[in-house]
Amino acid sequence: MNKKQWYEALFENYGKTYDNECFTQGTIGECDFLETEFNFDKSLKILDVGCGTGRHAIELTKRGYNVTGIDLSESQLERAREKATEAGLDIKFMKADARNLPFNGEFDAAIMLCEGGFPLMETDEMNFEILKNVSRSLNKNGKLIFTTLNGLFPLYHSVEQFCDSTKGEGNATYRSNTFDLMTFRDHNITELVDDLGNKKTLDCNERYYVPSEITWLLKTLGFSKIEIFGAKLGAFSRSDKLTTEDFEMLVIGEKG
Repeated sequence: MNKKQWYEALFENYGKTYDNECFTQGTIGECDFLETEFNFDKSLKILDVGCGTGRHAIELTKRGYNVTGIDLSESQLERAREKATEAGLDIKFMKADARNLPFNGEFDAAIMLCEGGFPLMETDEMNFEILKNVSRSLNKNGKLIFTTLNGLFPLYHSVEQFCDSTKGEGNATYRSNTFDLMTFRDHNITELVDDLGNKKTLDCNERYYVPSEITWLLKTLGFSKIEIFGAKLGAFSRSDKLTTEDFEMLVIGEKG
């Protein structure tokens, strides 16, 4: 049996704890922004990639949108279904690998927020497969909105210091950060306590991207309009120009 990757082990029995982490507290504001990007068109079919516990899918469904959520973690999906049932909502949550999605031109829009798969994969090729599969899932005029790690940030700042300064009330901690300038990958030890009270220590690595890389990747997939902004938790805005102070970037790509 193959050893689980760190991002698979991370999300096992982590749903309730995940919902209380500081980085998941901006859902309402983020959905406010998404609605403006969707032009408040409730007829749109939306794909939530790496939906986790369903926080965006559930909030958007409450507002009248048709959302399908996919995730690699059955544990996270169980939590999402539980929350949807409690809210009286009927949402399709399905287990799927974003590198091999079973869709072809079915969706008008896709969201991939809070590093929903991309850029957690162990190779650049795998990360690109996620973008490729999400692109294929969209129709010819589809829109993709996602956040990813800003490669400009670690050129000027310590990732470890940033994580320490923003952990707030959450329980996850990060240490032994090493940023590799040749691969633009951050290697760190993440420690957390899961829903069952078990302490996890995971050897993680995440890929940071510079704007020109994201632009090139999306252009190769047929996106004709690509815009990149700074991503502030719970307060996405087209007014936020991306700078070296932004830990994450907000990417909006449009086909057609």
